[in-house]
Amino acid sequence: MNKGKTIFSQIMSLIPERDFKTCVDRYKGNYRARNFSCKDQFLVMSYAQLTGRDSLRDIENCLTALSSKLYHCGISYAVPRNTLAKANEKRDWHIYKDFADVLLKKVRPLYVKDKFRLDLDNMVYAFDSSTISLCLKLCPWAKYRKNKGGIKMHTLVDLRGNLPVSVYLTSASVNDVKVLDDLYIEPSAIYLMDRGYVDFNRLFKLITKKNAFFVTRAKDNMLFEVVSEAEVDKSTGIISDERIKLTGLHTAKWYPEELRMVTYEDYATSKVYRFLTNNMEYEALTISELYRERWNVELYFYDKNIIMSS
Repeated sequence: MNKGKTIFSQIMSLIPERDFKTCVDRYKGNYRARNFSCKDQFLVMSYAQLTGRDSLRDIENCLTALSSKLYHCGISYAVPRNTLAKANEKRDWHIYKDFADVLLKKVRPLYVKDKFRLDLDNMVYAFDSSTISLCLKLCPWAKYRKNKGGIKMHTLVDLRGNLPVSVYLTSASVNDVKVLDDLYIEPSAIYLMDRGYVDFNRLFKLITKKNAFFVTRAKDNMLFEVVSEAEVDKSTGIISDERIKLTGLHTAKWYPEELRMVTYEDYATSKVYRFLTNNMEYEALTISELYRERWNVELYFYDKNIIMSS
């Protein structure tokens, strides 16, 4: 019989206790807490996340079924769902937000020297959103449509390590592009986004003018004129590599500089994509491959079974 630590206990032993206590004390998280401390709450919610629980009732049933083994996981007892629900509702969320920042600062340097699939020195980020459905009767504040409730999670993922750098929560009705206003832009970094984030006014002011780069997809109704065209190797799937200027009534003013449009055909699906970027130096195929990396943020949303049930 195995008498060593459980895998969960080994993972939790890596948590910096002093930093966690600092975050709890900062917001007086354990004030009037008797049997269920912030540390207990963190362990239970971490266990629920790692084991794929999808509701408070599911968490309670799982803990009850394993009550004889909880001690070896570091969990005091099978927490009733009402106790957990009250803690999740009442305790200051800034505790865990600050602790997440602490963990990111410790983890990100471990991936700095990791090789990126593309031979680039720039930091590469993928930005996307995912809508989390909520029960409208239980969460009337999250009204999205007539009979639907939900919120949006906008996530910036560092593709070296697939680490979430920033997470913004908004109403599900908020347009994705508005969240760009809150994004911290690093000079020389590359931001990969789908065409839902195409707002030329914001792209120019928030990214180009800060000496950063973006790669996105052009919308079908975009008005432009071709300024010049570079030779391409069509055997790679690249159809054209053009420098363009916007000619729309407003877009020409919002983005007065030249843009680069790379047209690429995916031979596997016979689909044609038009990629838009302000980077004029990388090879056309590199621009196409960069956008392919954006799918990592989609995989991030798919892999994370986010527990939002009430």
